[in-house]
Amino acid sequence: MVTDHWQAPDSPVPPQYGEFATPTPAYQGPRPGQGWAPPPKPGLIPLRPIGLGTLLGASFQVLRRNPKATFGSGLIIQAAIMLVTVLVVGLVTLWAFDRIDSAPLDQQDAVAAGSVLTGVLSAIIPLALTVIASALLQAIIVVEVARATLGEKQRLSALWRRAATRLWPLALWTLLITGALLLGVAVVAGIVVLLVAVGGVAGIVAGVLVGVFGGLLLAAASFYFYTKTSVVPSLIVLENLGVRASVIRSWSLTRGYFWRTLGVLLLVTLIVQVISQVVSLPVSLVLGFGTVLVDPNGAFAFESSIVTLVVTLIVAIPIAAVAAVVQSAAVALIYLDLRMRKEGLDLELARYVESAAQGFDVPDPYLVTGHPAP
Repeated sequence: MVTDHWQAPDSPVPPQYGEFATPTPAYQGPRPGQGWAPPPKPGLIPLRPIGLGTLLGASFQVLRRNPKATFGSGLIIQAAIMLVTVLVVGLVTLWAFDRIDSAPLDQQDAVAAGSVLTGVLSAIIPLALTVIASALLQAIIVVEVARATLGEKQRLSALWRRAATRLWPLALWTLLITGALLLGVAVVAGIVVLLVAVGGVAGIVAGVLVGVFGGLLLAAASFYFYTKTSVVPSLIVLENLGVRASVIRSWSLTRGYFWRTLGVLLLVTLIVQVISQVVSLPVSLVLGFGTVLVDPNGAFAFESSIVTLVVTLIVAIPIAAVAAVVQSAAVALIYLDLRMRKEGLDLELARYVESAAQGFDVPDPYLVTGHPAP
């Protein structure tokens, strides 16, 4: 494990890397006539362990540095998710209500039950799309952050092609963690319903207690597991690992940095949510008051709802795109920071940048020895 990366600026001997590296002597301060050389910054971040301020700033800078590839990808993917969800679920819901209204009175209960089941099944399509699309966006942003750190700027098409090579393992991981969370919620809810249904007053009290403490326990377990596996997407994409190997390696990388990683994840989420509310709340208020002023009697309720839906989507899609990109970028930067702190990745990245600038062909610095190349 490399922790100190000092080298005298005028040393005639270049630094060594890999398994043949010699121990680095302790830094004794600048010699007479020498000054401190800051770490190189070929691209998005300086090549050193990342401070909190740098990490937060770089998460948003990803959008500004390569907007067509990052914001453009987020916009396309979020628009696809929302539009498919609205069309599929909306059309099925309209069909279900029309079917219930046109059914004979003695058959309405059966028709309603069938319509509800159809509506639930129709939600599988947008849910599957969400899993795949979210995995694709994660992979795109991970690749963008990794290459931007080296000073490279890739086109949208290149990012999508590289991300597509690791799409299915990442989609499987997204599906697994989503399924695990839903299963945990279903277990807690099932126990509560069972206690309330069969236990009388005592069962209701027990159900409330199980719901409260079970929910808190589930939330704590979710935070812990998500933090310990937070860099799995980066490992799948950049190190070409499978799901199981990525989980094991993520568990190892976050050891000793759990609270720092959790704090960064929560802080980024909080910032993104606050910004989203600041932008979307005024729009919601204007739409609400505008509808009342324009159509106080509700004579054009259907038309008003369509206009409200369209305006909401126009505002919500860019906000969701920005939020998804920033959060994915933060996770990728956490991965880089952990490897810099624990494995000296900053030295490997600096060597790669220097060698590439001189025209040498060097291997991908993010791959770990023994892992297959993507």
